[in-house]
Amino acid sequence: MSIDTSKSLLLAPGPVQLHPEVQKILSLPMIHHRTPEFDSILKTVLSDLKTLFVTKEKVFILSSTGSGGMEALLINVIRPKAKVLAIISGKFGERWAEMAEVYGAEVHKMNVPWGSAANVSDVEKFLKENPDTEIVMSQACETSTATVHPIKEIAAVVAKTKAVFLVDAITALGAMPLPMDEWQIDGLVAGSQKAIMLPTGLSLVSFSQKAWAKIKDNPTPRYYFDIRKESAANDKGETFFSSNVALIRALDFVLKDIKSTGLEGLFKTIQRRAFYTRAMASVLGLEVYSKNPSDSVTALSLPPGFDGAKFREHLEKSYNVTVMGGQDQLKGKIIRLGHMGYITDQDLHQTTERLAAGLNDFGFSLDLQKVSDSSLNWLKEHK
Repeated sequence: MSIDTSKSLLLAPGPVQLHPEVQKILSLPMIHHRTPEFDSILKTVLSDLKTLFVTKEKVFILSSTGSGGMEALLINVIRPKAKVLAIISGKFGERWAEMAEVYGAEVHKMNVPWGSAANVSDVEKFLKENPDTEIVMSQACETSTATVHPIKEIAAVVAKTKAVFLVDAITALGAMPLPMDEWQIDGLVAGSQKAIMLPTGLSLVSFSQKAWAKIKDNPTPRYYFDIRKESAANDKGETFFSSNVALIRALDFVLKDIKSTGLEGLFKTIQRRAFYTRAMASVLGLEVYSKNPSDSVTALSLPPGFDGAKFREHLEKSYNVTVMGGQDQLKGKIIRLGHMGYITDQDLHQTTERLAAGLNDFGFSLDLQKVSDSSLNWLKEHK
């Protein structure tokens, strides 16, 4: 059977495919960020972000990648030589721990096997033995392994202590439940290029009152990411530094779209894509890598000896589809498919067909027609 490769498909865990309306908004003529027109947009966006974070606290917009948001979350509460528990289960957990070390913290690394979720009892045990711990950090979804952690349960444990719980939700917020106030999360960061369905360039952060108590008298030097200054600017209807006008205008549309659909509707849409991908993995003869897989991204293990890097390059050149590979110890061993962004059923179906054809080019013996039929039947049965 012939494979339609006419449409370029981006099935990465971020950046993601953009809504057609977002693309239109991004092409609008530029306006200045210190005008009544933009002030009105910013006011609405800052208010609507609370719905996304499910919080009564302020949510701040920073012009940075998600890693900048992770640093902003950290440096506003961390003190020199503070004892920090860093839950590490992949590349991004490692990165956050490194940031804490750069700022002079005493970092205790709780290494979780890649592909596994953190053990809540291990966190509880550490905090009982180390009551002077000031910060606990974890990813909600470790993007490099497509694994989710039990954030609600960890938050409940941390809430009983003096420590604050910081959560990297860059590949989670908007894709799965993370009600900040209800779960007692003290710091939450998101990135624009994931479930928020925009290009890279904005990080979004929010802090609990427990965290603000640390922020107000924190001696750690900070300037661009000083959230106290950003808060004061927001109170005047502005951002502290120049606003990313194009992305914030597009964010206004996305937040209104999410409010009209409802967060639960968005969660179900993304979860359905994850279920589809796992079902198709079985059809393709591949296994899900994670022991606690995320709804936002799925990692699929490749057979031993399979060159994942060359396979991804082949998919892009021959089949016009982009998926991500593994990092560090997983490089060349997995592929990762994202479920966030503007993805139609036709996109899902064509991705499966192209993956099947690509796998056959690398020695598999898949019946492409049967794969196609299985895909269409699943999508029809799971509307």
